[in-house]
Amino acid sequence: MVRGAREAPPGVPGVFTVLAFPDPMTPRPPRKFTAVPFEYHQEIELDIDSLTNLGAGVGRVAGWVVFVPYALPGERVRARVHRNDRNCSHADLVEVLSPSPDRVEPRCPLFGDCGGCQYQHLAYARQLEWKTRQVGELMQHMAGIGFPVNPCRGTERIWNYRSKITPHFEHPRDGVMGAIGFLAVRGRSRIVDVPRCDIAMDEINAELPEIRDGLRRRASEFRRGSTVLVRAAADGVTTDFKATVTERVGDRSFRFLAGDFFQNNPFILPSFTAYVADRAAEAGARFLVDAYCGSGLFALTLAPRFERVAGVEVSETSCEWARRNARDNGIDHAVFLTASAEAIFAEVDFPAAQTAVVIDPPRKGCTPEFIDQLAAYGPSRLVYVSCDPATQVRDLRLLVDRGYRLCDVQPFDLFPHTRHVECVMTLERGQPE
Repeated sequence: MVRGAREAPPGVPGVFTVLAFPDPMTPRPPRKFTAVPFEYHQEIELDIDSLTNLGAGVGRVAGWVVFVPYALPGERVRARVHRNDRNCSHADLVEVLSPSPDRVEPRCPLFGDCGGCQYQHLAYARQLEWKTRQVGELMQHMAGIGFPVNPCRGTERIWNYRSKITPHFEHPRDGVMGAIGFLAVRGRSRIVDVPRCDIAMDEINAELPEIRDGLRRRASEFRRGSTVLVRAAADGVTTDFKATVTERVGDRSFRFLAGDFFQNNPFILPSFTAYVADRAAEAGARFLVDAYCGSGLFALTLAPRFERVAGVEVSETSCEWARRNARDNGIDHAVFLTASAEAIFAEVDFPAAQTAVVIDPPRKGCTPEFIDQLAAYGPSRLVYVSCDPATQVRDLRLLVDRGYRLCDVQPFDLFPHTRHVECVMTLERGQPE
């Protein structure tokens, strides 16, 4: 074995040539650190060939996978290893030796320390290309489904689009408050102080200095750390979780509690909801069920395309907001039903063969029990909206196994410069594969 080489881990042939010896002054490694194939803080050079769906660059050293956040495909980089797992290593970017032509200057000075954004250093057109590719790869790797993915739809407004942010702060010490912001890229609890956020709406940034100053003036009142809500809506900016706010989507207005869930990029919502409407109605369905209706976003924006609409929710509070929003918008052919999780479709009396169902579950996706109920009801068409394509693809496999056929996959970029992608999958009733 040559000097500066280590034995390869099982299953990887040959040896690993050490590209930089560990510095004797390197900080002591964590107690559970495994020093194979690399020492703690050992620096290595490698070529980056892809990105993970979490936004990290992926490269290999003698076949061994190394993840390097903020490194881009096509680059050669120097990276410092901080963790070795069974099948891969994780390293911090030290230097870009050969930059990608797609690398751009980040707009935010906190990029790389604040964990809010992952892609400010990547040209926007390439962000869309990688998000498209990652949806396809998830489908293939997680569900064994090869299917063409439509190019991710972007937005003209790629900065100052978020209508809600939730900064955090730790327990003030001796009446003094520390950082108010977001979790750091590395470190499980360190908060990066964020005086302004370049992806938050201008209205939020205009109010943020006073909000932060107010928290610091009240530091002695806090007995623990907390999360702050800052939401911009048609009524202005609020920090009150219980405040009633109004959001407009096209010619519809929606009222809801500021702390409740509502899509947080109002600028793309008209085209986004119009696309969902087209997919739900294109096969001629007469009835619509919005299975996770919340305050009625999809049920009410899609209502003109259907004879009757039913929104279903497990939360009576959300259903009541949806009913109010239907009245406010003059929609009288939509009903909103509170249903138990065990019998979500029990009160829906639409004929399944003429019904489309829109699903927009939380990030964790649908439960197996919900999938079973949905398949038992058997609507002719499904439009599955998700903020997490990984859980969506998991559910896709279950739906295909229960007789649904995938007919369209369309990613949307609701959150430019971040790893997040919203995806709309359209399925129709068919035969099991």
